[in-house]
Amino acid sequence: MKLFASILLIAASLMLIASILLQSGKSAGLSGEIAGGAESIWGKNKGRSYEGLLEKLTTVSAVLFIVLTLFLAAL
Repeated sequence: MKLFASILLIAASLMLIASILLQSGKSAGLSGEIAGGAESIWGKNKGRSYEGLLEKLTTVSAVLFIVLTLFLAAL
């Protein structure tokens, strides 16, 4: 059980690192917003965009990382 949780923890940490590194910075400037970037940030297509997918992946992997870390610490 501990080995399985450790493997999941490593996978979650790699997924968290990759999803954070693939996200673009929030201070991209006005060039992205002028070209229609504001619609993907504030529009109804945010969840379907690449940034929305990375944001959800980051949240899921962060929660999984925290839960598995606490679980392994309790063992």
